Amino acid sequence: MDRLILLMLASILAGFALIKVPLSGTFLAGLEPITDIIGILAVLLFSLFLIFKGLMGLLGK
Repeated sequence: MDRLILLMLASILAGFALIKVPLSGTFLAGLEPITDIIGILAVLLFSLFLIFKGLMGLLGK
């Protein structure tokens, strides 16, 4: 179970990296809005999953 939690934390960090990656001035500058959206969705999704797992752990299920 620890590997799953660490994987989720790594996914949140990857989402933050996608949000902060500087793409201006490169040929990928047109994809910057898409990488921002993917990063925000990744952070939200995996954070909500960790909150859910934490609540389930506190409730004993």
